[in-house]
Amino acid sequence: MALAAKIPFRHPYAAGFPGLGSQPMPTDADALDYLDRMAAADGAGVEVGVATAVSAFVRDTKAAGVFDALKACCILAGARTLAGALVPLRGDAPTPYGFVSGDFSRTAGLADPDATSYLDSNYTTPASLKDDCHFAVYTDALPSTQQMLAGANAGGSLAQQLYCKDTLANGLLNSGSTTANAGTGHAGFHGCNRPNSETQQVRAGGDTVSDLYASVGVPDLSVFLFARNLSGVASLTNDVNILFYSIGSSLDLAKLDSHVTAYVTAIGAAI
Repeated sequence: MALAAKIPFRHPYAAGFPGLGSQPMPTDADALDYLDRMAAADGAGVEVGVATAVSAFVRDTKAAGVFDALKACCILAGARTLAGALVPLRGDAPTPYGFVSGDFSRTAGLADPDATSYLDSNYTTPASLKDDCHFAVYTDALPSTQQMLAGANAGGSLAQQLYCKDTLANGLLNSGSTTANAGTGHAGFHGCNRPNSETQQVRAGGDTVSDLYASVGVPDLSVFLFARNLSGVASLTNDVNILFYSIGSSLDLAKLDSHVTAYVTAIGAAI
């Protein structure tokens, strides 16, 4: 017993990640924790390239000062199974409604071709973040009609929404009558952000635009993905694919875009 007590603990990933060869494990505690939880849900660890991409995303978003703003965040590409994909990087796990294993792709994320499924993020923007909030998703969608990416709407002026329509990405935070538009294409990163009580921002297609509109409050509703939460009912569900989402406090949309896009590129090369 005394001899056994002297044997140092070895992390399950210490000899390298299951998959292609061997590579030193990430040292960041948040990346390790996420990879452990994802492996438990998947029943196996991910490949070296996927683990490296996760580690780089966590490291780089921390260095860019945006990691702490991700209050609810899921990386919906890279995991081995749907169960692993629904493990959150940060915050509570989302609740899926209608998705089945065949709706998940390791490189293309999650999508329901029947356009009936959605995720409840289980995150309700607190009143204290009324003037300090964001939504963001990464999608390969190229819709020709309105596609709701994320949202919560209590009706009237209490709305938070991010969606695609025609050739623009549209978003509004904390207002029911003014919408900011950005981008000339849909594929890739989409986000909306409120850095203060007077400004709302939208980013898509590598462009960020701002407009001035005073915030009026946030709906006391959990934010849905692939739909909007319209006073407790999923509205405008769609067949768009989502590879990443985050919800939380205000951040630099361009910085988050850069690191999410780099992650998606790395996953495409690793799998």
